[in-house]
Amino acid sequence: MAVKISLVVPCFNEEDNVERFFDEVQTVMQKSSYTYKIIFIDDGSRDKTLAHLKELYARANTVVKVVSFSRNFGKEAAILSGLKHADGDYITIIDADLQQSPGIVVDMVNFLENNSEYDCVAAYQKHRREARRLRIFKKVFYKLINKICNVEFVSGASDFRTFRYPMVEAIISLPEYFRFSKGIFSWVGYKTYYMPYEVQKRNSGTSKWSFKSLVAYALEGFISFTVFPLKIATVLGCITSSLAIVYLFVIIYQKLFCAASFSGYPTIVGLILLLGGIQLFVLGIMGEYIARIYVQGKNRPIYIEKEIFGE
Repeated sequence: MAVKISLVVPCFNEEDNVERFFDEVQTVMQKSSYTYKIIFIDDGSRDKTLAHLKELYARANTVVKVVSFSRNFGKEAAILSGLKHADGDYITIIDADLQQSPGIVVDMVNFLENNSEYDCVAAYQKHRREARRLRIFKKVFYKLINKICNVEFVSGASDFRTFRYPMVEAIISLPEYFRFSKGIFSWVGYKTYYMPYEVQKRNSGTSKWSFKSLVAYALEGFISFTVFPLKIATVLGCITSSLAIVYLFVIIYQKLFCAASFSGYPTIVGLILLLGGIQLFVLGIMGEYIARIYVQGKNRPIYIEKEIFGE
């Protein structure tokens, strides 16, 4: 029987969640008329996640596929792998921790079935249950990246999305090594409907996202989807040069008309430190882009699939 919905489920240390997630999906899908497949991507888990996934495959191999990475390559790699293995009319990316309810997947598919002008449904959190510092950080991130980037990032939108298959084909056709999925989903275009949802309590375990990792992820977004940081270097250079010229005229004027005497040592040291700091800052920005060119040029695979169970 042809598959209607493929669920792509990245997993990293989710041993206490995958079976409960599978049972929840089964309960939801049995109430609907849709045929489905669950594609679990084990992203180098260090616990018994893979063992539990193998048990699920043995129990229900007609609806379960398991892909195991040789090591941890990150969620972005797991998403890409899952999308490549997915088939059917609709493909959904969903986490295994049950914070994203499988019941919403049916709502997403129903919406796309009844609204042919849309190609994707993206779930977003209307009311965030996060620490104040984290909410402020995310708000600043979305405001800033939308000002400097030529694609739109909707505040609160997550990777919890359902796509029509042609949009998935466009996403997996992009060969970049450093993948920032939120940006890729916007860059490929296609019409997206944003559906509000309430985040549920995590079934087990803790979030893999720390504040530090979120900052790194945000920087990845800036570097991957805008060259604005490189423009900062040009602006700083222009400002520094202008100030230097103005300061030069001030010194000449004071020397010629005010008979002023200058202590050169503090001025020279101050200027050296200022210009040196600016130069190192600019080199750091350039280095981030050059490093990405270097890694992309190696043409290494984004991930390595060690084992695959299922069709």
